[in-house]
Amino acid sequence: MTFWETITGSDLTREYKAFEARAAQLPADYRAAWEQIKGNLFLYGDFTGRNLMPILDGVLGLLEETAADGQSVHEVLGDDIAGFCAALAGGEGARNFRDRWREQLNRNVARKLRRLGG
Repeated sequence: MTFWETITGSDLTREYKAFEARAAQLPADYRAAWEQIKGNLFLYGDFTGRNLMPILDGVLGLLEETAADGQSVHEVLGDDIAGFCAALAGGEGARNFRDRWREQLNRNVARKLRRLGG
């Protein structure tokens, strides 16, 4: 990966397109689960989404293997895809971007209030 690819994110675009091409080969119920997983994992991504790429690669590999074995998507993921994604991202209660922004805002407000107070 070159500096330019890192700055522009073209490496991420290329990798994401490869994920989508692999996902297109999955059965319909697995593709639907893939779309839900992407939507749920987005909450745990950083600004670029670079931290999610290894997770997405692992999940897609899991879906490919279990589809090839003939298992149903519900046997693999269960009914709680959001919970599955939270566990992947670091466990139940894992911090998402809203939590990080809320903490940053609270720190900034507290710092301003300390300056005003004395």
